[in-house]
Parts: sequence; structure tokens; C-alpha cells
Amino acid sequence: MMRFAALAGLLFCYGSAHAATEYDAVFDDLMARYQLPGLAIGVIEDGKVVYARAAGELVAGSGNPVTPDTLFKIGSNSKAMTTALLARLVAAKKLGWDDAVTAHLPALRMYDPWVTRNLLVRDLLVHNSGLREGAGDLMLWPEPNAFTRADIIHGLAFLKPQIAFRSGYAYDNLLYVVAGEVAAAAGGASYEELLRREVFTPLGLGCRIGAWKSADAPNAAQPHMRKDGHNVAINTDGDSVPATTAAPAGGVRCSLNDMLAWAGNWLAPMDQQLVWLDTEQRRPLWTAHTPMPISAHRREFGHTHFYAYGYGWRLSDVDGVWNVSHTGTLSGMYSALSLFPDQRNGFVMLTNGEGSEARTVLVNLLTKHFTAPAEHHNVAEYAQAEQRNAAAPAHRRAADVAPRKPAGIAQLKHWLGVWRDPWFGEVSICRRDEGVHFAAAKSPLLAGRVMQLGKRFLIDWDDERVDAQAWLDFAESGKPVRQTLTMAKVDPDADFSFDFEDLAFTRERGCE
Repeated sequence: MMRFAALAGLLFCYGSAHAATEYDAVFDDLMARYQLPGLAIGVIEDGKVVYARAAGELVAGSGNPVTPDTLFKIGSNSKAMTTALLARLVAAKKLGWDDAVTAHLPALRMYDPWVTRNLLVRDLLVHNSGLREGAGDLMLWPEPNAFTRADIIHGLAFLKPQIAFRSGYAYDNLLYVVAGEVAAAAGGASYEELLRREVFTPLGLGCRIGAWKSADAPNAAQPHMRKDGHNVAINTDGDSVPATTAAPAGGVRCSLNDMLAWAGNWLAPMDQQLVWLDTEQRRPLWTAHTPMPISAHRREFGHTHFYAYGYGWRLSDVDGVWNVSHTGTLSGMYSALSLFPDQRNGFVMLTNGEGSEARTVLVNLLTKHFTAPAEHHNVAEYAQAEQRNAAAPAHRRAADVAPRKPAGIAQLKHWLGVWRDPWFGEVSICRRDEGVHFAAAKSPLLAGRVMQLGKRFLIDWDDERVDAQAWLDFAESGKPVRQTLTMAKVDPDADFSFDFEDLAFTRERGCE
């Protein structure tokens, strides 16, 4: 297939030494302040790359450097690539935004039969399904797990909505996985093959999706967590990188150069953009479909009046400047892509460390650089603001579980057994050594010791990568007696992908 080299050729025309020095100061401060194992930042001004820098290591202590061609997991920035793929299929008349999803995936069922019949392709992309934020994400993360895309399509029938269909915003990932399966059904090939054919190849991107041999892409950053003041690699690639069920929602890997080329496609003059995707199909991607809540901070920071979700993109005004953006978050990997289309400006950030706060600081700083250039801000200013926010009482809602102790067999004897949830499958709560252990059949990282705090029980996960403890709440009712189990995050502000609240177990049998 022909590559549209005009787009890539447009980009790499670097700016002044003065601009590079300013960006270097930001880069160095961010890298040092947050002790990131690796970092890549790129900036586009007036459609041209004026800054692109990468530093750090693929694995902390390895000596293998991060470069502008290093692959990073981009997380939910993959969503915009999924919607671009769908737009290409719509342009080719293989798919329609208003097609019923069941026309392509007859097996799909939602909890409400009316929603099943009326769910359109466009509904998969805009986070207004009525499901709880992050509903069903335990079928995607933590990885590795044994859930398939067929499991997700089956499981959606059991996820109860929290609000009415199309009545409000709640971020979801599962429906993007469904969107990938719609693309596969309409396009006659796997999601991975279609993404390479319709997005990566024509735009000249070296991004990776699906399975591959590590030896074929050795320049890949590995995720890290902070432990005892050091960066420790986690979830590292083996000799073979497996395909991921979550790919359409967050499974793409790209380099800084790839992401700058991707960003440049959206900022290029329209006559060049239209070669790849016409106006009719570009417009809905950047149209506001679902209003999003505007926080007090957002109003104060950017005088924001509208904030909404398009197809795989977040849309807002910041200081009167139109902003199109998204972020990506996976365990030990963070990304950000932000565009200011009217000025043809933008920036990209990729890191392979615990970079949540670093990303927020950089996004705030570079956003103001483009929307309010007369103001002068620095990394320290925004870092201090983030520290104040984190210390505020409103941000500390987690119960104090320090006094917990291992639950005894006697206290849990009545509840030991194998339990089943209709979408998550089986978990066992059974004796191990002198204590009680929880283990999920299809998600091996969700295993840990059952603890007791007062009259309540919770799980202390064996793997430190699982950083959201969960309450276990047992009950029984009816005749014959029906034993049930529900779960909830100990910290209500923990990552919403730990959607324990959507689980509803029934005891099936005793421990084996």
C-alpha cells in the first residue's frame, strides 16, 4: 500500500537553539524530580517538530538507552487509532457509524435488551453506555490474564448499568474492545491486521500491535514501579510478546518519532490530510458527542467552558484555544498527546516509569506554553501545586487498614469455598497453610491473603503490582439459603479499572 510520505516529510524541521534550551530545562527538571527510568518528549510548533528528545534506559540499570525510536506502551492513546481505523472502514463503505452493533456481532448482549437492539457503532466510542466507570476492566487488567474478546462480549450481558443509556459520561474500555471486533467483522481481518494496514502502513508509523518476537523489536522500553527509592522493572517482555485482549482500548506501542508523525498527520494542511482520510470521516472524530464534567481546577486553570469526548479524543477549550488530547495509563507506563489544531501546535510525552504526577505537571506546563504564552511557569510551580492537592483531606478517603491481621480459619469457616460471578468467573477462598487465600481462576495476579479488620475482611494481594486492596463482604439470604459475596475498593480513589464493585458472586461449592 502506498505510504503518504508528504505527511512524515512535513514534520521534522527543528526549531531554534533557544527553544531547544527552554525545552531541555523542562525535560531535565522533570526527569530528575520524578526519577523516571526513561522519558521522551516531542513538541510541534506551526506543524513542524521543533523539539524531540529521549533519555534514560529501557530497563533501569541496563545501560540500554531510550531513543526517539524506542517503543513505549501508549495505553489509551490507542483509542484514537481504533477510531481512525473505523473511520477508514466507514469511508470504504464497509461500515456505518449508525450501524447496529449486532449487525456485525450478533452474539453481543447488553444487560438491557432495548440497549442491545439500539446500540450503534458510534455508541461504542463515546463513554455514554450507562455502565459504571471502568465496568468490566478486571477482564483486561491486571495482565497477564486468560480473558478473551469473546469473554468480554459474553460478559457485557451481566454488567448492570448505573445510569440510563446515553444519559451521561463514564469512561469505559470494554466497548472499545467491542469496537475492535466490529472493525474485524466489517473489514474481514483481525483488528491487529487492519490497524497495520489502514493506519500504520499508510502513515509510515513503526508502531507495534499484536504478537511479535522481542528480537524483532529490541528497542522497547519496559515498565517500572518505584520500590525502596529505586525503579524496578515490572511486566517485562519475554522472548515473545503476546497479543493483548485490550489492544483496541490500549494495546499499541509506538516511539516518540511515531507519535510525532501521528500527531503531525492531524496538524498537517487539510489537502495533505485528506489523502488518507476525507473531511466527512474526520469531522465526527473531533465532534463533541458526550459532555464531560468540568472540574473546578479545569475552570480555574484554563477558563474552560466546554469539555467533551469525541471518537477516541478529548475536546476542550483552554484559555480560549481549542485543545484535542488524550492520555494513556498502564502499569508502569504513561503517555500524553495534546494538539492545538488552530495553531498547528502540539506535544507528546512518553515514560516507562511511575509518571502520573510527572505527566500532569508537563501537560499543564506545555499547555500553558501554547494557550497563555505571556504567562511564565515552571516545573517546580506545578509540582508544588500537585503536592498540595495530594495532601488535601478531600484526597484521603481510604480506610486505615494498618491494624489488619490475617483472618483465621475459624472466622471464615462458614464462607470457604468456590464462588462464581457471571462475567468474571470463579474465585476460590480456601485454606492455605494457617490462613485463608483468595485466588481468581482467570486472573492469576488477583491472588492474596485474606485479612481481617474489625468485623470486615479484605485481601492483601500477593503481587505488589496490584495496588488496590479490596473488601470482601459476605451475606446470605432466602430459603434455601443463598450465600453471596460482593467486593469494593478499600480506597475509593484507586484506579477505576479495579472495578470490584461490579462483581456479584454466589457460592457454588466447597474448597477442592
